[in-house]
Amino acid sequence: MKNTEVVGSKFIVQTANENHLHFADTICAEMEESAKKRGTGIAKRSPVYIMEKMVEGKAIIATTDTGEWVGFCYIETWEHGKFVANSGLIVHPDFRNSGMAKAIKQKAFELSRKKYPDAKIIGITTSLPVMKINSDLGYEPVTFSELPADDAFWKGCASCVNYDVLTRTGRKHCLCTGMMYDPDDKKNSVAETTAGVEPEKHSWDFLKESSLYERWMRIKQRILLRREERSRKKNAGAMLVH
Repeated sequence: MKNTEVVGSKFIVQTANENHLHFADTICAEMEESAKKRGTGIAKRSPVYIMEKMVEGKAIIATTDTGEWVGFCYIETWEHGKFVANSGLIVHPDFRNSGMAKAIKQKAFELSRKKYPDAKIIGITTSLPVMKINSDLGYEPVTFSELPADDAFWKGCASCVNYDVLTRTGRKHCLCTGMMYDPDDKKNSVAETTAGVEPEKHSWDFLKESSLYERWMRIKQRILLRREERSRKKNAGAMLVH
């Protein structure tokens, strides 16, 4: 993996380092603002935390050829490197819909594979564009039970407005979708092909199924909101009885 890649003639996507520390405050502010607008949460991170990721070589940053900040993403590990998450993907509003999110995610994926070749790469998101990018990289949807059991992993969701839904369902359901790239599955596919065995076809056709997914998300949201409303009324009734 090349540490630096020029995208077109205008953007540079690379592994972040000490030269990018001055962008930390801007990145954190943009993460928080983006989460407010979407109504869901990127886990809140401090500038110091972002700086640590840069110094450790565990972050990807995109800039213009003149040094203007464009986008950012970092990687985290869970359960002693068994899982890797590409987290905090953010693109400056002026550069959205330019393909930069995909370029940053691709570079973060390559960095994760290089540093942790045996790890399962995971993510949870409500964003269809991010799901499309993940799908192109080889991720597939998974249940929450297949994600890390580490409390610290789920604590990252605490700043999201839907966190109470996640906790009340025992981390089984929320508005997000879990996705995973499992290197073992890819190795098995290669081994089967080498042995002359026809591998199973990819089970997740994003373009074909995205419209169904959008419909399911709307239904899912209504169901969870109804459950939340019933729970509130039940608790209010119990308080009146007491």
